[in-house]
Amino acid sequence: MLTPTADIVDAARRSGHGAGAFNVIQLEHAEAIVAGAEKAGTPVVLQISENAVRYHGSLEPLGQAALAVARASSARVAVHLDHATDVALVRQAVRLGFGSIMYDASVMPYADNVAATAAVVRDCHEHGVYVEAELGEVGGKDGVHAPGVRTDPAEAATYVAATGVDALAVAVGTSHAMLTRDATVDLGLIERLAAAVPVPLVLHGSSGVPDDDLRRAVAAGMAKVNIATQLNKAFTGAVRAFLAANPSVVDPRKYLGAGRAAVTEEVARLLAILAS
Repeated sequence: MLTPTADIVDAARRSGHGAGAFNVIQLEHAEAIVAGAEKAGTPVVLQISENAVRYHGSLEPLGQAALAVARASSARVAVHLDHATDVALVRQAVRLGFGSIMYDASVMPYADNVAATAAVVRDCHEHGVYVEAELGEVGGKDGVHAPGVRTDPAEAATYVAATGVDALAVAVGTSHAMLTRDATVDLGLIERLAAAVPVPLVLHGSSGVPDDDLRRAVAAGMAKVNIATQLNKAFTGAVRAFLAANPSVVDPRKYLGAGRAAVTEEVARLLAILAS
């Protein structure tokens, strides 16, 4: 069932669990993520990034599909716009009925980030839409993550008060698009941020984090955990294996189905970790 993002994240935070948020690139991803949530008996967040929108050429087809998959599920499912830098795209997501958006002004100077994010928050809150933002800079988009761009707890508290955001993505040592799971997460910084910041914290770049450290990050204060590349690895690996074993197959349903099944299993496994 389609569920507000706030309800899923707040419930996870109260229970000491992490809300799993997984990126959707195509319909099979949405179907697999929701099937994984149903298998795990856990709510889930479907995320569509600005990069995915650019790939498809428009938000509406994939966005409407994700909303339809969410509504048809027996699990509680939220639909979220991830890493949007285009205010027009944010407004389109709101019109379509997304429960939340992540507006990313993290590359801007601090004052500009505050002003731009506060304006988006005001607009979204008028429509009852939950807003996530980012302070600090998670690596992988324009370089390797460095300690100098990690999120400062005092600045984070000031930022949340100035912008009115509902959740905050913070830089604590992770990096986007990691193919290995050996990121070093600063658990002490997460604890300090959780003590300083009144809104839920979000961990981006979580595909690079080992299972035990995902558990530790949630215990330290992370309420929402974003995962994308790990699912792409599972999907692509299953498709490659299927085609290698069945070289004469040309029906996409056969090999995409193998990828979808692999993602379902990985989502169920990861949701169990975040809830443990």
